[in-house]
Amino acid sequence: MKKPVVLITGASQGIGEAIARVFAQEVRGVQLALVARNEKKLKTVARACAKRAGGGAAAVEIFACDVSDEASVAAMTAAVTERFGVVDVLINNAGAFAMAPFLETSVAEFDRMVATNLRSAFLVTRALVPAMVKRKRGDVFFMSSIAGLEAYPQSAAYCAAKFGVTGLAKVVRAETKAVGVRVCCVHPGATWSPSWSASGVAPERIMPAADVARAFLDVYRLTRTTVVEEIVLRPQLGDL
Repeated sequence: MKKPVVLITGASQGIGEAIARVFAQEVRGVQLALVARNEKKLKTVARACAKRAGGGAAAVEIFACDVSDEASVAAMTAAVTERFGVVDVLINNAGAFAMAPFLETSVAEFDRMVATNLRSAFLVTRALVPAMVKRKRGDVFFMSSIAGLEAYPQSAAYCAAKFGVTGLAKVVRAETKAVGVRVCCVHPGATWSPSWSASGVAPERIMPAADVARAFLDVYRLTRTTVVEEIVLRPQLGDL
């Protein structure tokens, strides 16, 4: 049986790192392709995944890539394909968050939010899904946000990008469901990451990244006759 190949973008920290760790530990024979711009951090995550593997991960490789750049994505796709063959599970996790009122949002910042959160998911999905369609099997996850479902003040560019991710996921789902590809769009609320460390918010007030990561694993483990199209995760006390 083919060992599953799982590609995770934005795998160098936060939720992406947590997803890599949980798949490494719990999916026997998994082959992990960890993708991000920061090669140094990727190496640290890869070492941690290898240590956690036990009877899990068969291989962990890193691929430095700017997933908002078309040429970089093409080169990464070629390298992953040469190393592992067809990707079985694509987790579009790469993203960034910045706050600013709409009237104070620069064109450059708007473009950055769209490129990092939406363009990246489009490019990587477009690169890897054709092979899934050809095989009539695959799983694609899109990391949206609760900000991809409703408006949040001070977050015009981020909301616009994440609403775009939500729409993109719906279209990919509609166009691939007849050929055996499952598509899930995940909408997390506040989740602990290094960016929260100076916020003054207590870690227990928001979700741990490991919980969000486990949701991806649980959705993946369902039988092929079932797909979770969307999942919303929020802290127990609600949004901040």
